[in-house]
Amino acid sequence: MAMADAATPDAAVLDDPVGASLRGPHAHLARRSGGAAAYVPEVATFAAVGADPGPGEWADLVRLLGRGELADLFSGEATPPPDWEPVFAADGRQLLWPDSTPPSPPLAAGAELCELGPEDVPAMLALVERTRPGPFRPRTRELGTYLGVREHGALVAMAGERLRPPGWTEISAVCTAPEARGRGHAAHLVGALAGRVLARGERPFLHVVEENTGALAFYERLGFEARRKVTFRGFRTP
Repeated sequence: MAMADAATPDAAVLDDPVGASLRGPHAHLARRSGGAAAYVPEVATFAAVGADPGPGEWADLVRLLGRGELADLFSGEATPPPDWEPVFAADGRQLLWPDSTPPSPPLAAGAELCELGPEDVPAMLALVERTRPGPFRPRTRELGTYLGVREHGALVAMAGERLRPPGWTEISAVCTAPEARGRGHAAHLVGALAGRVLARGERPFLHVVEENTGALAFYERLGFEARRKVTFRGFRTP
């Protein structure tokens, strides 16, 4: 897969998308302690300490999260002190939408596109439980717009906005119920979200775990281009 131009305007904020989001558009969803920041637990697990943290910043993160708790550093490259227990690590890719024209796959016949609100959270959580697209919590919907596809009134697919570093919006939680796959719902949802992001003068991006080759191929077919390799990492605070 060819890498997109790393010199894309303002792309440097994507090197620390969690920290940039918590300092910017998602500041109202942040909790802080000194040089550490994290999302409110009901919204997301992600935390940030900056690109070159010292002992003080790591101590701040312990105070923020508590002892023996998960520090989900997402794609942050800083390595915690040796007494932080590794919990998970997964190689992945960060992909960008390359231009100002959104993908526009059609909506399948008989399907209905809808914007999801607070009343839809139980159905969203049930769909996530069935499809496992990644971390999703009761207030994750507050990170941005979430769109769904309904068939006969039932929510069978969804996708939404997650990280919001200035100038960019991450597309995430793309999932389709097993009985509704193969109908183009995911492609339509990604295209619809990308169109909304572009309409407000931002650029869409997303992350994919490297071993999920099917997802990588799907986003490449839509037109997304890889910007850089990342490693998603989580640690247990001492």
